[in-house]
Amino acid sequence: MAYNEFAYFYDEFNGAADYDALFRYITGELAAHGVTEGILADLGCGTGDLTLMLTQAGYDVIGIDRSEEMLSVLREKADELGLTGRLLLLRQDLLALDLYGTIRAAVSTFDTFSHVGPLEHFEQAIRNAAYFMEAGGVFVFDVNTPYKHQKILAENTFDLEAEDARCCWRNCFDEDTGRVEITIDIDYLETGEHFQERFCEYSYPLDTVQSLLEKYGFAVARVADGEDFGPVRPDSPRWIITAVKQYTQEGKN
Repeated sequence: MAYNEFAYFYDEFNGAADYDALFRYITGELAAHGVTEGILADLGCGTGDLTLMLTQAGYDVIGIDRSEEMLSVLREKADELGLTGRLLLLRQDLLALDLYGTIRAAVSTFDTFSHVGPLEHFEQAIRNAAYFMEAGGVFVFDVNTPYKHQKILAENTFDLEAEDARCCWRNCFDEDTGRVEITIDIDYLETGEHFQERFCEYSYPLDTVQSLLEKYGFAVARVADGEDFGPVRPDSPRWIITAVKQYTQEGKN
């Protein structure tokens, strides 16, 4: 899935996100496993608020996203902050990832890995992230929980208001597949334009996620609630997972 026109309104509709808390948690997890510098890939970087914070913290960041519109917004932000020369942006699909070398860490937030399903695609994205990870490298990423899809998104509709746009977010949950089909209608109030985008999200049991990480050489170090970063609860809407790579690709071979 790649956001198109929605990219230009993403920050307005995602205004409640606490990037400071997310940044503190992620950098704390990276530091806990000895990764305080080096090459870091932000997989599904979107409009890049976290990407830029990690760049300012001293990491050599590669921002990856399928959406040229998202990357365009990020480039403008990087230019305003004088960070353009310190940040590599690549338009790539996580199912065909090519980082041209190894990385010390990867992060992925705001449900990127929930968008890559079904399960065989999710596994491919895990495999690709593992392929480029150095031994001892750290992968911190989040995924939506089955609870969120069943109980929060479900068949519900959400109306979102921003200063110059209005969004209607409609969900259709398929219990057999764990998939939520989402339709977004956006009205740009300034021009009267209307945009519609459709995409799907998938969820998987936590033990399935952990098994796939282990299959591709990661040891799961921590699983936390993806909203408050505390212990996982039965009603956690999102998990954030820290996984440490146990060997390089060459070492396994």
